[in-house]
Amino acid sequence: MLEAKNITVTAGSKKLLDDVSAQFAPGKLNLIIGPNGAGKSTLMKVLSKQNTRYEGEVHYQSSNIRTLSDLQMAKVRAVLSQNIDLAFPLEVWEVVMMGRYPHFTGSPRLIDEQACEEAMKFFEVEDMAERNYLTLSGGERQRVHFARVLTQLWYPAEGQLRYLLLDEPLTFLDIHYQFQFMHKVTDLLEKKDIVVVGVVHDLNLAARFGDEIFLLKGGQLIASGPKEHVLTEDNISDAFHLTPIIYRGQGKSGLQLIFE
Repeated sequence: MLEAKNITVTAGSKKLLDDVSAQFAPGKLNLIIGPNGAGKSTLMKVLSKQNTRYEGEVHYQSSNIRTLSDLQMAKVRAVLSQNIDLAFPLEVWEVVMMGRYPHFTGSPRLIDEQACEEAMKFFEVEDMAERNYLTLSGGERQRVHFARVLTQLWYPAEGQLRYLLLDEPLTFLDIHYQFQFMHKVTDLLEKKDIVVVGVVHDLNLAARFGDEIFLLKGGQLIASGPKEHVLTEDNISDAFHLTPIIYRGQGKSGLQLIFE
């Protein structure tokens, strides 16, 4: 379990997050949604320990993350941020291998090389392995970074959950790769020791793939829980100032939102 307790983040006189508490369970796709400026990325930075200037507590299982070193965090927590920019002409496999840096010193071991190869196969970028990263399109680079963050968590950590934090992971991807990525993430969740928390803007993708939805507005968590309880006309209208028509069918893809 990943738990945030009474998180408040202030910038000057403005509260970016205001007393936010949430629990993110393993084995489920936890998705954070909300309008621009709602505090989504701020919350992700707190959950990942990229921002330590906050009131409240964040716990990975029973451990307050303030007590964990950066190396301890890096061995169990991987983060895909919004803006990733590499200026060096590295080959793709070298970029993916960066995910294993917390796990070895000096040269990578056989187990690190295997993790790199298997993660590239999982995200179908193995054919790019020897290409110059700088020659890739935006979408191709994003897929390489998927492999990199997954390589970091490729092997279970004994007695520990693994934490995958995804801040707007679908940026640069066309619709095919958006769906491919979301299906890959749901495949990962079959391993019940992984906690996945992601930020998405597309409400229909949240409705299609999310298990638990966390709706932020103005730095406050105004609704959370199963998607059927969060993605309602009233909640969406309150947060986005648009009232959707919601179709509720059967099965995983039964919930759809239409805006006119």
